[in-house]
Parts: sequence; C-alpha cells; structure tokens
Amino acid sequence: MTTTTSRRSLLSRLLRTGALAGAALTMGLAFAQTPKPIRLLVGFPPGGGTDAIARTLAEKLKDELGQPVVVENRPGAGGQIAAQALKSAAPDGTTLFLTHDHTISILPQVVKNPGFDPARDFVPVGGFATFVNAFAVSGGTPAKSFTEYVAWVKASGGGKGAVGIPAPASTPEFLVKLLGQKYQIDLVSAPYRGSAPMMADMLGNQISAGVASVQDFIENHKAGKVR
Repeated sequence: MTTTTSRRSLLSRLLRTGALAGAALTMGLAFAQTPKPIRLLVGFPPGGGTDAIARTLAEKLKDELGQPVVVENRPGAGGQIAAQALKSAAPDGTTLFLTHDHTISILPQVVKNPGFDPARDFVPVGGFATFVNAFAVSGGTPAKSFTEYVAWVKASGGGKGAVGIPAPASTPEFLVKLLGQKYQIDLVSAPYRGSAPMMADMLGNQISAGVASVQDFIENHKAGKVR
C-alpha cells in the first residue's frame, strides 16, 4: 500500500519515538480531510503482546489525531493474512499495520507467493518495541531448567519435544530448529495463531514448552504456571 508523500511524512513524524506530542496539530489537520476511522491491522489475536502494544498505540493516535483508531485483528499465517489485507486497502493513509519484523523479512523468503511484496507494497513509518525471546516449559513438565528439559526429551525418545511458537516462519521457529541442532534433540515446532492460544495450551499442559517474547510469559512465570 502506498500513501501520498505529505501524509507519509506526517505519519513518520507522529510514529517516531518522542514525536507524538509535537506533531499533534499537524496530524489533526492532515487527517481531518477524511471522515474514515483509521484502521490498525494486527496479525495476531487479542491477548498477546503485539495486540497490547497495538491498543496502546491506538489510544495515543486517537488523542493526537482527534479521530477514531480501530484495532483490527487479522490473525493467522504469521501475519500474512493481515499483510494481505494491508495490500488490498485503499491507498488513502487510513490503514496501518503493526507487525513483527519476521512478517516482512523472513516470511516472504520462505513462503511461496505470500501475496505481498513488502518493499513494493508497504511504506515503513516507525518502530515501537524490541522483543526478547524466551524458552519456557509448562507447569506439567518435570524440567525446571533448559538442561533438565533437554535430558527429559532425550529420555523420552524424542516424543515430548513439541514446542509451541506464535507463528510459522517466525524467529521462534528458527530458534527451535537451532536449539534442536545444538543439543541434538528432536524438537518440533507447533505453530499457533499468536501467543495467546499457545499460552492457553501451555497452561493446559497440551504442549510441553514454547518460545515467544518474554512479555508473553512473564505474568504466568511470576504466578508459577510456566518456568
């Protein structure tokens, strides 16, 4: 999706860290010409870290622009569905997309015909957060450390090594593959449509472990439900 040069510049100034307040008046004038609410697409379901950031951002944008900003969750395929929705949107500057870097960097390299070309179809306007990934085990898993988890998987003959990941073709999937190779264990990625459903299965002991951002695990870790 493309936008006019003026609107692209204004969005960039708004979304750049520390520029929200200073760009308020200019932003309001720029967007007052359209009665359409601004859509903020998210490629993951409600309840996860990306969704939480999107809703915080939507509130900030609403205050700065003086018009509604609606978070629209389009989960599935590691953000591919939301990215396709962005490409199909009218190029009028009222549709934004908050996503992980893997959706526009890794996914187009490993998925044949993803339905979008990030370099051609999208205009980057800002960065918001840096995620640190973590490996966690469910409460029903006997392991209390990664070393114990490795030993547990090896002792099971490889039948316990399903590891949940929030999306296919994502950084967590590559981390699972690298860990399996490094420690010579049979780890299999189990892709979900976001971290929230993955966490639900971990809490229900449907999967033994998961790889996602620290933010996705922290509350349940503090509660002693995952380690």
